[in-house]
Amino acid sequence: MSAGAADLGSVPPPDPEAEPDAFVVLVEPALRIAFYDWGGPAIGDRAIADPAIGDRTAPAASGVVLVHGLAGTAWVWAPVARRLRRRLRTVALDLRGHGGSDGPTGRYEPADLAEDVVAVAEGSGVLEAAGDRVVLAGHGFGGIVAAWAAAALEDRCAGLVLVDGGWEDVADATGLEPAELLRAIEEPPEVLRSMGAFLADRAGFDPATWDADQERAARASVVELPVGRLELAARPHVLAACVEAMYAYRPTETLAAVAAPVVALVAGGDPDGRRAAALAAVDRVRRLADRAPLRRASFEGAGHNLMRYRPVEVAAAILDLAGALRSRLE
Repeated sequence: MSAGAADLGSVPPPDPEAEPDAFVVLVEPALRIAFYDWGGPAIGDRAIADPAIGDRTAPAASGVVLVHGLAGTAWVWAPVARRLRRRLRTVALDLRGHGGSDGPTGRYEPADLAEDVVAVAEGSGVLEAAGDRVVLAGHGFGGIVAAWAAAALEDRCAGLVLVDGGWEDVADATGLEPAELLRAIEEPPEVLRSMGAFLADRAGFDPATWDADQERAARASVVELPVGRLELAARPHVLAACVEAMYAYRPTETLAAVAAPVVALVAGGDPDGRRAAALAAVDRVRRLADRAPLRRASFEGAGHNLMRYRPVEVAAAILDLAGALRSRLE
């Protein structure tokens, strides 16, 4: 896949005034999963009428559910959601143990994480009527969770977008044991010494893309203690359980089971070719399973958080799978 100029040109501009409504959905056993509904086209006829776009049509998918990565929250999707909502019903969830969702102790099984996503898709009304189909998009670890959910949804999933994650075996890709990976994702003490230090660190990743949405996403990922020091909002037992789940992921097996089209958005470089080899392996098993070939787009030099650095391209990939790009509609 390569996002051409015509495709990117048909992505709506962000809606700077939009604010999502916050809800929770209950999953077994009485676990609350938080989600944020950014709104979108009218539910009754799925039609879009937006002066900023100037067209009226009905996408093939009833909406999109956005899944954040490890130690993040739904707010990381804001730059993309502000664009998607103009053409597609848009919902973002907080994974269990993250943001406003409950964080139970014990193992986080793949089936449970997938069910959280399905529960949000159904509870939000994105999957409400017979024949409704949803696009799932996941970032990093969220790509793994979205893949499990896409396989569970079968033909109710219209497409799966893997944003810099979800096609690799974590052990092979990192060469680390779970405990080593947990240590690798720890924040340096100097970054967590104060909110000011933390926000400055996050802004420094790319000052040009730092804005109010990025600050809100950063603040949502930490807790400020009375002494001023910060801790990650996702507790240690949550991170450990999620990492354990990551190591249980078998990308070729799961993605071969996804009936919907799959797009991989690849950030950064690939000096040793491992990422390309992993993508090729997924494409091979999908073809053997008589699935649509894997599509991909690469963004050399872009950081892992493509929602921040390439929001137009991420939105284009999602809208394309939903059948909601203008180039597909006119």
